[in-house]
Amino acid sequence: MYSYTRAESRERRKLFLKGLRQAAADNVDPALRQRIDRIDQSAAERGERELNALYDARGNDRQAVAQAKAAVRTAPRQERAAAKQALREAEQQLKRSERAVHKAENQ
Repeated sequence: MYSYTRAESRERRKLFLKGLRQAAADNVDPALRQRIDRIDQSAAERGERELNALYDARGNDRQAVAQAKAAVRTAPRQERAAAKQALREAEQQLKRSERAVHKAENQ
């Protein structure tokens, strides 16, 4: 997964177009490709860190759902409605985090 900043996207686009013009003239500068590779490498490292953070968040949300289910099962009758509401909220949060992980993995 790549995660480019806006500045990196602009710089990469500018370098790509410059390389395209140079390729048309059959005179490509190797330093140009190296700069693009450095931008790609930093974006890949950033993307990996962000994906690991999403995995951690998903794991925490799964744990929260498990705790909420246990709370529903052990709650007295008067507190069961509140426990079920907390379970629904935890499941919704888990669904959001799973969606974010899926989206990030498929980019």
